Amino acid sequence: MSSLILIRHGQASFFDDDYDRLSAIGEEQSRRLGAYLLKRGIRFDEVFAGPRKRQIDTARLIGEMFDAADQPFLAPVVIDGFDEYDGEGIIRHILPEAAKEDRRIRDYLDRYEKSSDNDERLRSFQKVFEAASTVWLDGGIQSPLVESWRAFHDRVRSGIERLTSRADRGVRIALFTSGGPISIAVQMSLQAPERTAIELNWRLRNCSITEIVFSNGRLSLDSFNGIPHLNDASLITYR
Repeated sequence: MSSLILIRHGQASFFDDDYDRLSAIGEEQSRRLGAYLLKRGIRFDEVFAGPRKRQIDTARLIGEMFDAADQPFLAPVVIDGFDEYDGEGIIRHILPEAAKEDRRIRDYLDRYEKSSDNDERLRSFQKVFEAASTVWLDGGIQSPLVESWRAFHDRVRSGIERLTSRADRGVRIALFTSGGPISIAVQMSLQAPERTAIELNWRLRNCSITEIVFSNGRLSLDSFNGIPHLNDASLITYR
């Protein structure tokens, strides 16, 4: 059996102008994961990453930990197919139309806009985003400016199938990506309905580890959303 280790990026800079940048917490989460992998003697035969800075930089910081310990760590091969779905596009183009049709979403949006501090804004935003993402997944409201759920799911599924269809045995592959692609990989391994993927996505912690074992394209979930390297509660984040 071979294994695919899916690593969600460290915390990004939510509410900043440049979201696609690791926060100070995200950088520390990444270093903690690097130290954990070194201590456990975990090495990777291949390393891949999505195209976002937060995905690549999580891998880079772990690589720096390995370099400092004089241990090999491959530079990630960047694959666009493991990009996250267009959350910003959903907010800009799907949410306004969804709010017109659904009073519940309008209420969530109103609470978000009236939020007075970052914690409250984050909680309110999550409600808004979950509701808008469900509308996007169902396909009831679409925009030519936003990649559809079907297109997103198909490109991630295709990428996972390419990584796991190989015949080599005992290969350990690392993939640094985001919650959406990881959730689809888990949904595939469970042979669960597609809606399961979006529900799993909300539970994924930053810099968490999910492991899928595979042989000749057959996937089995071995562990999900692990954070044994984050033993400080202040480092456990979801956004």
